[in-house]
This record gives sequence, structure tokens and C-alpha cells, in this order.
Amino acid sequence: MRTLDPTWHIRLAQQEDIPALHALIEASVRGLQSNDYTSAQIEGALGTVLGLDTQLICDQTYFVVEIPSTKGSKERKLAACGGWSKRKTLFGSDNTSLREPELLDPATDAAKVRAIFVHPDFARQGLGSLILSHVESAAHAAGFRQYEMGSTLTGVPLYTLKGYRPVEHIAVPLHNGESLPIVKMVKTLPADHTAI
Repeated sequence: MRTLDPTWHIRLAQQEDIPALHALIEASVRGLQSNDYTSAQIEGALGTVLGLDTQLICDQTYFVVEIPSTKGSKERKLAACGGWSKRKTLFGSDNTSLREPELLDPATDAAKVRAIFVHPDFARQGLGSLILSHVESAAHAAGFRQYEMGSTLTGVPLYTLKGYRPVEHIAVPLHNGESLPIVKMVKTLPADHTAI
């Protein structure tokens, strides 16, 4: 099992992180999604289907992983981000028409796992798993026992390993005439599960 770097720091995202989050998400999508999506799909999805939903920052359900930017420097940079939502919106940014801001009921609804992105420089180091675990724990602490997400094709293998199962394939229309395949995935915790 991989040991996570002790210099990584996970915290709630803040309004002042928004410019860095946009840059992180764009770098992640361009650098890590190109094996599963065409350039036209990526261009059409960036900032709409694949982007930041600032409602999650306002709701305090969105997290960032910071790492030291250089040896000996006190400055830190964002290496990954992701969150969960207590609202009905399954995926998308501030600029999508797919928004459903109504609140969910933890007793009957699934928390939405949202917008997990890792900077390509830090891919395959456990950051996606770290964010996902943190997100699930936070949603569980809020009373949710079910999770669902709209995963990119690139994310499906990781989420499958983490206990999610695909239930629906969605072709999301994009403003440039393309469509983006997304996989709706779900996970239900066992009744005796306790938060980490």
C-alpha cells in the first residue's frame, strides 16, 4: 500500500482559490483526459460540464490538496481538488444548464461526489483516492449513506476499485455540437458502516 506524502495538506477550498482551481481543472482535463476524449470534446466540455461549481465552495463541501511548491519554500500549490454536494446537481460547473440547486435528504437521497481533478504533475500518486476518501467521510458525517457521481471515462477504473458501480451512460450535449460521454456511478454503504 502506498504511503501518502506527509507534506500534503487537505483543506476546504476558499473563494480566493477559484483562479487556481480553474487552472488546475483545465490542466487536469487537458493532461489526463485526452486518451478517452477528443480535443473537440475537451474544448466543448471545459468550463461547462468539466469545471468548477462554486456553489460547493459556498456550501463548504469542496476540498483542495496543497503541496509545497519547491523545497524549502513556505509557498504551497494546489495539486488536486474535489468535493461532494448536498444538492441535486450531478455534475457540471457554474456555466452549465444542468444545475439543480434543491437540497437532498440524507435519509433517502445520495450525496453527489463532484469534480475530482488531479494536476497531471501529481497523477498516480494517490491524490484522487485521498480526495475521494475525504469526500465520502465528510458526506457520511452529514448523514449520507449513498453516493453517486457523473464520472468521466477516465475516472471509471478508479471509482470501480473504490466500490462504485455504473448504472447509466449519459451523452451530454456540448455547445460546440459535440457530446461528452459521462458514466453515472453509485455506491451504497453497508448499514453497519462507521465513519473513518
